[in-house]
Amino acid sequence: MSDKKQPQINLDLGLGGLFKGLGDLLDAVSDLASNDKLEINQSGEFEVKGLGEKGRGVYGVSIRTASDGSPRVQRFGNIRKTEAGPEVADVREPLVDVFDESEEIVIVAELPGVSEAQIQVELKDDIVSIETNGERRYAKEILLSAPVEAASLKQSYNNGILELRLMKAA
Repeated sequence: MSDKKQPQINLDLGLGGLFKGLGDLLDAVSDLASNDKLEINQSGEFEVKGLGEKGRGVYGVSIRTASDGSPRVQRFGNIRKTEAGPEVADVREPLVDVFDESEEIVIVAELPGVSEAQIQVELKDDIVSIETNGERRYAKEILLSAPVEAASLKQSYNNGILELRLMKAA
């Protein structure tokens, strides 16, 4: 047996940052499981040269521990999977949390970079739609876990955080 070290092969192919980010995320998930942490957020941005704002990609993932101890993974951003491959969309998917409380459902959405006047919220049966217009566009549909009273919708917006409160139907 020889004491010579095996040569290290280092192939980057321009994806080193992506693989490092995935490796860091996997390390964080392992840390979540072993150290009783409740939440991990990982996000980033990139630009495709020559496409200007249309080539600006935003991606992220939020991993949280649910009350039963199981992980809950939610993606956000404007990268969409299509049959032709990944696509950078004009509209971003915001990070949204839904809390099913005893008498109401509370929805909290992160919408940085928009004003309150640019936000449209629509309730149709058991689906809440959130959309924004303007320079930064967001869109998300949320399926509610229980029937709600449409007239009870209360909306507040502060520092990029939209909060919706809906009373459950009797």
